[in-house]
Amino acid sequence: MKNIKIADATLRQVSASADISLSFKEKIELVKELSRLGVNIIETAPVSDGKTDSLLIKTLAMNSGDSVLSCAVGITSESVAKAWEAVRSAPKSRLHVIIPVSPVKMEYDHGMKPDAVLKAISEIVAECAGLCADVEFSADDATRAQPAFLREALEAAIKAGAKTVTLCDTAGILMPNEYEAFISGIRAETAGIAGVTLGFQCSSGLKMGTASVFAAIAAGVDQVALTVNGQGTPSLQSAAEVFRLRGDSLGIQSDVDMTGIRRAMSRLTWMSPAGKGSSPFDNSIGGDTGRSAEALDKNSTIADVCRVLGSCGYALSPDDEAKVYEAFLRIAAKKETIVAGELDAIVASVAMQVPPTYKIINYVINSGNIIKATANIVLEKDGTELRGMAVGDGPVDAAFLAIEQIVGRRYELDDFQIAAVTEGRGAMGSALVKLRGGSGLCSGRGVSTDIIGASIRAYVDALNKIAYEEGNQQ
Repeated sequence: MKNIKIADATLRQVSASADISLSFKEKIELVKELSRLGVNIIETAPVSDGKTDSLLIKTLAMNSGDSVLSCAVGITSESVAKAWEAVRSAPKSRLHVIIPVSPVKMEYDHGMKPDAVLKAISEIVAECAGLCADVEFSADDATRAQPAFLREALEAAIKAGAKTVTLCDTAGILMPNEYEAFISGIRAETAGIAGVTLGFQCSSGLKMGTASVFAAIAAGVDQVALTVNGQGTPSLQSAAEVFRLRGDSLGIQSDVDMTGIRRAMSRLTWMSPAGKGSSPFDNSIGGDTGRSAEALDKNSTIADVCRVLGSCGYALSPDDEAKVYEAFLRIAAKKETIVAGELDAIVASVAMQVPPTYKIINYVINSGNIIKATANIVLEKDGTELRGMAVGDGPVDAAFLAIEQIVGRRYELDDFQIAAVTEGRGAMGSALVKLRGGSGLCSGRGVSTDIIGASIRAYVDALNKIAYEEGNQQ
């Protein structure tokens, strides 16, 4: 029975997609789910926005479990160094070199001639192999490459230290039987290929992606790339059904929990591009979905608390970590357990307290069941009053859009929570807002008898922390 490795390329493909985007928290939840299912390799996008991408990959590394976390690299030494710095903390890490090998993509993607591409493959793969024991080389657009050149590219990568070489069909125009013949030819004519793992990734453009995957397996590949949402690449769920129903007769098996795939997919419905619009609430899962379920108590150490904070997406300074832990101990002395949602409130209350860049002067919110919600907000910055007006799907949505208009920039709304602080008709309401800026995750808290006002105060509180952090980086 041959064991087939499964690589999930969802995160890498989402980064290049205009149809779907995932929040920081959604990416963490996806990696946790894939790891629980036993997916062998989880692929991430290259580190393009240094601090934000590096923070994401380091957080994913803490949640990747027994799965290999594979980080794509570019064709420069700088991109290799950034990728390795981000992924090296994973229990199992991989560097993934992806370089086009077809004439059209070599010329138009990188402006390089064949000889220069072969040199780049040798140099970048060798550099990666000097840092990481597990290196994969993907020949992008392999089915449109000149056969002789494709063999040279694969041999160069193997000689330079690649442990896995993957054939990628970008065009997606071959029939399943043609893939089988293509791969059989590569295996027969490429020196050294028997000593490495042979991978395969295809497009599902002809709606025969799953059939093509199993044709490639029949031709001798050891690893196949799939995605959760089936956007452009065959889906994990469709392949799982074939493994489950025909694996024994085909003589193949996988480490992935095939029977758990369907249940897992129902928990990942937010992977669909449907509903991802332009509201500030887009890309936010809300509630406690995707957060650490670990419960802390009075016996938890600062390391325990910081681990849960990291799994929630926070990157705090040692000073702020100490403040959060001190506040945590005060609350833990009165409660049996504290969960991630309560840590959010602690972080918002005691961490990253900064001088306000923006101050709320006034706001007017109009809402009703027969009119669209509108917000008119005035903030002060450096003594100047700034006004924003917006229409939204509700009063809070309109208010946040108006603030974005004032700031002139959109920050990802990672989480939004509201809760009653006191009881009765005059109850105080508390709002928690988590925004993600270039420096990481910042949370703000607002309290008011008006829950809309509390939400505005929480958003501005988080905004001030981002503005302070970005100001210190300039």
